Amino acid sequence: MDGVDTPIIPTIAALARATPGTISLGQGVVSYAPPAQAIAALPELMAEAQLHKYQAVTGYQPLVEEIERKLARENGIVCADQSLVMVTAGSNMAFLNAVLAIADPGDEFILPMPYYFNQEMAIRMAGCVPVPVPTRSDWELDVDALARAITPRTRAIITVTPNNPTGAVYSEDDLRAVNALCAQHGLYHFCDEAYEYFTYDGARHFSPGSIPGAHAHTLSFYSMSKNYGMASWRVGYVVFPRDLFDAMNKVQDTNIICAPVISQVLALQALQLGREWVAPHIEGLGQVRKTVHAALDTLGDLVEYPHTQGAFYVLMKLPGVDDALAFNRFMTEQHRVACIPGFAFGLTDTTRANYQRLSYGALDAATVSEGVQRYLAAVRAWYKA
Repeated sequence: MDGVDTPIIPTIAALARATPGTISLGQGVVSYAPPAQAIAALPELMAEAQLHKYQAVTGYQPLVEEIERKLARENGIVCADQSLVMVTAGSNMAFLNAVLAIADPGDEFILPMPYYFNQEMAIRMAGCVPVPVPTRSDWELDVDALARAITPRTRAIITVTPNNPTGAVYSEDDLRAVNALCAQHGLYHFCDEAYEYFTYDGARHFSPGSIPGAHAHTLSFYSMSKNYGMASWRVGYVVFPRDLFDAMNKVQDTNIICAPVISQVLALQALQLGREWVAPHIEGLGQVRKTVHAALDTLGDLVEYPHTQGAFYVLMKLPGVDDALAFNRFMTEQHRVACIPGFAFGLTDTTRANYQRLSYGALDAATVSEGVQRYLAAVRAWYKA
């Protein structure tokens, strides 16, 4: 555990709490709550005594069946006899379950960089080795670089699309190439699709698990936290090859037995409302995204960032700094705005470039706008621009 970095979100949150009135553009959550009608239905639904007992390790069966229908309808993934669904207490838990299920200490996991820090942490906690591989300048995958990183100890290649922290939506061609690379080398493809609905400007999300034959080596991870505003309810799920059941079952049963049942019941109600319920929220975020990009563009040559088409993040490059956290402290203490430093995502050469991730999903549009204006003022003051 000493080799695992301290989570950055609580660190930045503590800075924000120490300065009352700070607007946080840090944590990656949405501003809206789960469907009100789904929450209202819970007391009656939970009146059934059996629901207050342990449920199946893999998940509440009506929810599992609804997830299977959703996967077939929206992702092109048909479970049938080849793949299984497991409901977990959030997608991060599903990821850790899978790492423990497939790997021995010392095994390697290839992570396109910048990476999602909780995944890098999970790999280290399992005694395994994260292998960061740079992406292209537009944050898209460099498939050739991923191929060169494979060694005899490699167990999986991880993709997160739409991406956290960059917002990149990986192309179908690149995802097919990565999946084929995994099949060729006997590796697993871990595909994190937590932000699957959050695409803009005509971008389209593609699920590698839908590729014919991919079921044997592909694990697809999903979350209810983002799409349906259920972050605190802790519900995620993973589709995995059937032959991993014994290992996945051992990890889940030891760690939690089953995801909280009331949360699974709410997830079922939300999924039954479907993507149509989520769509207006995505449309609203698309408008906020345009406003954020327009504001950041006023920094001119001081900032570089691709206008990516997914999630609700902007990862931007500023001139380098000597103290990795000094800029973030300055923003919080002097300008009452917070965001996440890029070193948390593996971009550790801060003397060369000061990367910062802004999240525009967690607050209402007016507060995001005010937060971005404070950010612009902080950047100009720090760099004396």
